[in-house]
Amino acid sequence: MKQELIEKARAVIARNDRGHYTVPTHGLYPFQWNWDSALSALGIAHFDETRAWTEIETLFLHQWEDGKVPHIIFHEPDDGYFPGPEVWATARNVPTSGITQPPVTGFAVRRIFDRARDKAMAEKRARALLPRIHGWHKWFYRNRDPQGTGLVAIIHPWESGRDNSVDWDDALARVPTEAVGDFQRRDTSHANPAHRPTDEQYKRYIWLVQHFRSLGWDNSKLHDASPFRMVDPDFNAILIRSCSDLADLAERLGESEIAVESREFAERGIKAIDSLWHEGLGQYVCYDRVAAKLIDSPSIGGILATFCAVPKPRAEALAARIAKLGESARFMVPSHDPTAPEYDGLRYWRGPVWLIVNYMISDGLKVAGQDAMARRIDADSIRLIEKGGFAEYYDPVTAEPCGGSNFTWTAAMVIEILNSEKTPA
Repeated sequence: MKQELIEKARAVIARNDRGHYTVPTHGLYPFQWNWDSALSALGIAHFDETRAWTEIETLFLHQWEDGKVPHIIFHEPDDGYFPGPEVWATARNVPTSGITQPPVTGFAVRRIFDRARDKAMAEKRARALLPRIHGWHKWFYRNRDPQGTGLVAIIHPWESGRDNSVDWDDALARVPTEAVGDFQRRDTSHANPAHRPTDEQYKRYIWLVQHFRSLGWDNSKLHDASPFRMVDPDFNAILIRSCSDLADLAERLGESEIAVESREFAERGIKAIDSLWHEGLGQYVCYDRVAAKLIDSPSIGGILATFCAVPKPRAEALAARIAKLGESARFMVPSHDPTAPEYDGLRYWRGPVWLIVNYMISDGLKVAGQDAMARRIDADSIRLIEKGGFAEYYDPVTAEPCGGSNFTWTAAMVIEILNSEKTPA
């Protein structure tokens, strides 16, 4: 069964491979996405190391001059996705979006390097990527943490990767919609509209894009100009983990300056993220910089914070929090608490399980010594595949597959989990 699942996962990835980058899934997402590529490369590396390095290198070929790595690269024209390059209007030689996504690449590169069978190739390619990844990390702290708090903010829900999370509801409500013209969504023609963000949310997403475009995509201005400035614990945990892993890798490769700066970013972030702890919920929560308050929302964002080296008592509390969620969800880990009134088990990030999130939570729990819960999450991930195939996400109670099918990063996570497990799931 294990090898059969791995072969099926490889077939999914092959279907979405475009030679030097992968698309998340044919039709619904026809371009290269930032954190999709980084996480997909982890799975690809198990059977084709060269191709895995190329995936990440292709992403960084389109890094902006100021260090930002955009969240979408429009390699080839395709009218099957909205908003396309004409809406973003970022004036790049190869069109890209103007915002970014969770910076998981530092973690991915370090892990691929650690497991490399071709050590000489891995060193050469990792060494070339180090300054680019570090440049992106510096971009975050320069442009998204202007007050030097140690934590960065996202300025658009799409940057979080958790587009329609309950966490953003209050902040999105203050984003206007009257200036947004008519548009035709394409995602709802490829997936069940009941699984996707609402039209009202989309209007606000597009308003933000148009607003940033009117400012010429000047990243030195966008943070303060955005009515949506959210400090997301999972986004920051991913950045902190990537900085820490980059520091380790840079030390081994003799890049001392990158190592020192990266370590400082990570250590400062670990201290600062504790300001997001919510004792009542037993997890981290988001902070709204505009409203100057914590968001009382029991979402996956505050649990994924375990991906970075949070203090041991916090990791223990997060494991207990996941166990509590297991009382109302059959499959770990729901993206929102099923007992909360806003929960929707089918709608994108308002309840469903995502394997990439499971993978990162499990990895963080293993590092923290919470092996039992990590094994449960890994086992649930494989059970979901057996019941629902390689879907984009799944209902945490029924295991119904939702969103797109034949999903690249879902397949990559299956390969990762099955190749790293000590005992069969």
